[in-house]
Amino acid sequence: MFLQTKKLYKSHFVKLIFICVLFCGIKINYSQDIKENDSIIQNDTLIKKPLLLGKITRNAKGYIKIDKTKGKLYLYDQAELYYLDTELKAGIIVLDYNNNEVAAGRIKDSTGQLIQPPFFKQAGNEVNPDSIRFNFDTKKAIIWNSKSEQNGMNVSALATKKENDSVYFIKDAKVTTSKNVEDPEYYIRVRKGKFIPKNKIIAGLSNLYIEDVPTPIFLPFAYFPLTENRKTGFIFPSIGQNNQRGYFFQNGGYYFAFNDYFDMTLLGDYYTNGSYGFRNESNYRKRYSYSGSLSIRFENLINGERGLPGYSKSNIYNFRWSHSQDSKSNPNSRFSASVNLGSSNYFRESVNQLNTPNFLNNTMNSSVSYSKTFRGYPSVNMSLTASHSQNTRTKKVNMSLPTLNASMERIYPFVKRNGQKKGFFKNINFQYSLRGENRIETSDSLFLKKEMFDDAIYGMKHSIPISTNFKVLKHLSVSIGGNFEEVWTGQTIRRNDYDIINQTIGTKDTIKGFDRFNKYNFSTNIGTTIYGVFNFKEGKKFQTIRHVIRPSVNYSINPSFEKYYDEYIIDADGNTRDYSIFEGGFFGVPGNNFSSSIGISVNNVLEAKIRDKDSTAIEPKKIKLLNNLNFNTSYNIAADSLNWSPVRMTSGMTLFEDKLNINVGATFDPYAINDQGRRINKFHSGGFRMTSANINMGFTFTSKNSKEKSKESDNSRSGGRTDDLFGRVDDFADSSFDDDQDDDQDDDQDDDKEIDSPFYNNKMPWDIRFAHSLTYNNNQGQKEISNNSLMFSGNISLSKKWKIGGSSGYDFKNTGFTYTQLRFERDLDSWKMNFNWVPFSTRASWYFFIGIKSNLLKDLKYDKRRLPDKRL
Repeated sequence: MFLQTKKLYKSHFVKLIFICVLFCGIKINYSQDIKENDSIIQNDTLIKKPLLLGKITRNAKGYIKIDKTKGKLYLYDQAELYYLDTELKAGIIVLDYNNNEVAAGRIKDSTGQLIQPPFFKQAGNEVNPDSIRFNFDTKKAIIWNSKSEQNGMNVSALATKKENDSVYFIKDAKVTTSKNVEDPEYYIRVRKGKFIPKNKIIAGLSNLYIEDVPTPIFLPFAYFPLTENRKTGFIFPSIGQNNQRGYFFQNGGYYFAFNDYFDMTLLGDYYTNGSYGFRNESNYRKRYSYSGSLSIRFENLINGERGLPGYSKSNIYNFRWSHSQDSKSNPNSRFSASVNLGSSNYFRESVNQLNTPNFLNNTMNSSVSYSKTFRGYPSVNMSLTASHSQNTRTKKVNMSLPTLNASMERIYPFVKRNGQKKGFFKNINFQYSLRGENRIETSDSLFLKKEMFDDAIYGMKHSIPISTNFKVLKHLSVSIGGNFEEVWTGQTIRRNDYDIINQTIGTKDTIKGFDRFNKYNFSTNIGTTIYGVFNFKEGKKFQTIRHVIRPSVNYSINPSFEKYYDEYIIDADGNTRDYSIFEGGFFGVPGNNFSSSIGISVNNVLEAKIRDKDSTAIEPKKIKLLNNLNFNTSYNIAADSLNWSPVRMTSGMTLFEDKLNINVGATFDPYAINDQGRRINKFHSGGFRMTSANINMGFTFTSKNSKEKSKESDNSRSGGRTDDLFGRVDDFADSSFDDDQDDDQDDDQDDDKEIDSPFYNNKMPWDIRFAHSLTYNNNQGQKEISNNSLMFSGNISLSKKWKIGGSSGYDFKNTGFTYTQLRFERDLDSWKMNFNWVPFSTRASWYFFIGIKSNLLKDLKYDKRRLPDKRL
C-alpha cells in the first residue's frame, strides 16, 4: 500500500515538475533531490529514470498551448524546440511528454498554401522534411518527404525511417547532385536503400531519370559514397570502341587513400585485340617540409592480327616525378626533382595519352639535384645533379650522371671579413670552384641498358678567378681580373696519318686514361652609366623620359697553348693539320692561337613617367618604353686578318600594358664574302651586311570580365607549353584528379551575385593569344627566310552555358596550316558536354563527352572518340 501510494504521488509530482521546466527553462535532474544514503529508495525497482537530461528551450510566434489531459505541448507558427543535441523548427510542433516523442509539420497560410516545413538537426545531420515524428528515448524517427544535403549530394525520400544516429532506411528516394532540389534536371530513383550520413548510400534497384523521364539505365544495386574525406575505393572505367584495337576499358582501377600525406591511384586499360596499359599516379605532401607527385605509365600496343601483314607489337612507357622542398624546412640543404623520361614515341603512339601539347613537344628533360651549404668562413656551396635530355625526333639521349659543383666563398685577403672594401688592393679577391661530370650520349634503344655506359666520358675542371675593381675619375668603374683553369679528363685521342694504301683519311683512336691541361687568361673592363632626362610641360600625359646608357670597353688576352697540339697528315700530298689530343671533351680544348682583343658594348634602356589614369594617385606611373637595346662587337689586335667580329644587336619591349612582347635580334658583318660564301679580308661595299635576324612576338589579350584561370595543366607537367597555342589536354572521362569542381562552384557563385536587369545584357568573356616567329639567314649570301610561322588560340563564352575555343597556326614558309584544334563546351547545369575536333592533318580525330560534373557521380558519363588513322 505504501509503495502504490508513493508511486502515484511521484507520477503526479514528475508531471508537475515537467510542466514547470517547459515554462521556466530550468534544468532539473530529479535524482539530485534523492539522498544517496537512502537504502529504501536505492533498492526500489519501481522508480523511473529521470525524464529530463538537459535544458529544454522552446519558442513560437503564434501560441504555446499545454494539454494536461493528453500530456502534450503545442507550439504554433515559427515554432522552435531545442533539447540536448536536437534542434527542431517547423510551423507546428507537438511534444508528447508522456511518450517522450515530438511531432512536427507544416501549416497553411491565408491562401491555403503549406508553409514553414520542418527543419530537423541532430548529431550534425540535417533533414528538411514535410513532417516528422521523433522519439527522444529510442532516437528513432519517421520522416515524410525528407530532404538532406551530403557533401554536394542531395537526397530526398518519400518516407524515411531513422534507426539511430548513423543509419536511415529510405523508400522511393531521389539521389542527385543538382542544385535545384525541388525540381532536379536529373536524379537516380532508389526504391529502397540504406542511408548512412556522411558515409554512403547502399541501394537496391535503381534507375536514372532525366527531366522526370525514366531511362532504360537500370542497376540491380548501387553504392553512393558520401564521405567528406578521401576514401579508398574502386574507379569505374570508361567503356568504348576503337577501330584499330576493338572494344576497350580505360582508366579503371583502384584508389588508395593511405593517409593525409600520401595517396596512390592504380589504373589500367584493356583492348580486345590484346593491347593493355597500366598507370600509377601518386601524390605526397608534408606541410612545411616537402611535396611531390609520381607517375608511371606503361602500354603494350598491338597493331593488326597475328600472322597477317602489318602485325606489330611495341612497348612504350613514360616516367614522371616532381619533388619540391619547402625552403623553411632546411635552409642549408635542398633536394628537388623534375623528371620526365620514357620512350621517344610515347606521346605520339599512346592511345590513352592523346594530347596535343605533349605530342608536339620534341624534347623531354629531367633533373634531380641536391645542394648543401657548409657554413663558416669561407663558406662552401656544393650541389650534386643528375640530368637527362631526350630528343623524341632523333631519339638521341644525353645524360649527366652525375654533375658535381662546388664553390668557395669569395675571399678578400687584404681586408678583414667585415671591413670596408674600397680601393684597388682592398678589393682584390679570389674564388675557387670545381665542376666534375660524367656524361653519357646514347640512343633511345640503348636507354637504361648496360650498353649505354660504354661510351661514357668524364672529366673535372678547377677554376680560380682573381679580380679587383675600383673607381677612376669618380664616374668610371674599372675591373681587372684573370682566370686560371685546370682540366682533368679520363680519355684523349690520337689521329692517324693518311692511309696511302686504302686512300682514306686516317682514323681516330680513343685512349683511356687520366690526362690534364691548364689554361689562363687576363681581362680588364672599364664602363660607366650615363643618364639623360627630358621633362615635359605640366599637364602633358608624358611627364618625364629617361634614357640610360651603359657603355663599356674591355680588353682580354688569351695565350696560345701549342704544347697541347700535334699534327697529322691529311692527304697523299703530305699536307698536315693540327689537332688537340683533348678534342671531344666537354670542357673544351686549349686554344692554339694567341688572342688580344678589345670588346665594345653599349646597353640602352628607355623609361618614362606618365600621368596615372587613377585621379587619386599621388605619384606618376612608371613605364618602360624600351626594355633594352644592346650592341656589342670586338676587335682582335693579334689577328692577321678579319680583325672585327660581327656586330650583334638585341632589343626587347613590351606594349599595351605588357600584353604585347617583342624581341628582336640581328647580326651585322662588316666583311664581304666570296663566291663560295666564305668571309674575306675585305670590307663589304655597302657597309654592314646583315647575316641573320630574328623577331619573336607574343600577344595576349583578355576581356575585362574574363574568368580564365592560369593553372598548371598536364601540358607543362609533361614538358609541353603552359598555354593552349599547341592545343589543350582534355581527357574528360579521366577525372580522377579533376579540380574543375571548385572552379564551377566559384562560377556559379559569381553568377548568383549578378544583379538582374530588365534589359538584355549578356556578358561574353573572351581571350586571344598570338605568337609570331620569323628567322632570316644570310651567312653565305643565301638571303632566305628559314622560319616564318604564326600561332594563335582563343576562347569565347557565347553565353553562361556555351563556350567555344580553338588553336591553330600558319606556316608562311611551307604555306600550310599547323596543328588545328577546335573545342566546344556546353554547361548543362549538373552535366557537362564537350566536343574536341582536329579537322585535318595526320592527327585528324574527334572526341565527344557528356557526363556529370560532380566527382561524386563522375562515372555517369558517355564518351566517344575517333582516333587518328594509322600511319603505315
